Amino acid sequence: MEDPHPSPPSPPKLRARAVTRTFGRAAGAVHALGPVDLDIAPGEFTCVVGPSGCGKSTLLRIGAGLLRPSSGELSIRTSARHPVAMIFQDYGIYDWKTVQANVRFGLDIQKVPRREANARATRWLTRMGLADFADAYPATLSGGMRQRVAIARALAVEPEILLMDEPFAALDAQLRTILQDELLALTQTTETTTLFITHSLEEAIVLGDRVLVMSAGPGRFIAEQRPPFDRPRTGAVRSAPEFTALKSELWELLRGEVGVRAAA
Repeated sequence: MEDPHPSPPSPPKLRARAVTRTFGRAAGAVHALGPVDLDIAPGEFTCVVGPSGCGKSTLLRIGAGLLRPSSGELSIRTSARHPVAMIFQDYGIYDWKTVQANVRFGLDIQKVPRREANARATRWLTRMGLADFADAYPATLSGGMRQRVAIARALAVEPEILLMDEPFAALDAQLRTILQDELLALTQTTETTTLFITHSLEEAIVLGDRVLVMSAGPGRFIAEQRPPFDRPRTGAVRSAPEFTALKSELWELLRGEVGVRAAA
């Protein structure tokens, strides 16, 4: 029986309205992004795909506060003092710090007491299968292990919003699949609101509640698809007929934009 008085939907955790970004000035200016509108609900995992140079990473950096929009507004609804964590493609961890110190880094910036910070770092290292490498340095780790360190560092600060910029792009196909499945399990447990940038349609379908397709630059959203898989889900959805059908549909949308970019 339906609730006669359903609760109103929660306001979006992240909202963008008419956001644009231009680099440079006057005749040499490059219009890189937008205008784009975007709402991401609390706990939602949103993936963005699009051709190279369409402004995907620019949007993410605006969300992280690393860039200002040239026009429009991007707002984050949160009560946390440090609401956002970002994970980059190149790991972004420090070679001169141990694995434990890297994971603890954001907590140190927040001035979390050392004992608590160490305990939280240790919990995430254990969860990511890295507890035995707490005293190691990044140079001794594989690429996949380094990316696990980056994920542990981001999640240790308990962000309300997680921004991920092609975090698995540099990894081989097998390791990429493993880390996709690990991230899927983690974010379904923590229910962290996530904006994930990727070139991989498979990755977007496995991970996302929504997949947004961007046009060639200046990037705008031209399509939205919702993978037809309930949560909690696992990587087993890759073998579903619906997975293959949605991948083909997304590629048809994206192929024309890739061609526009190549001809530019």
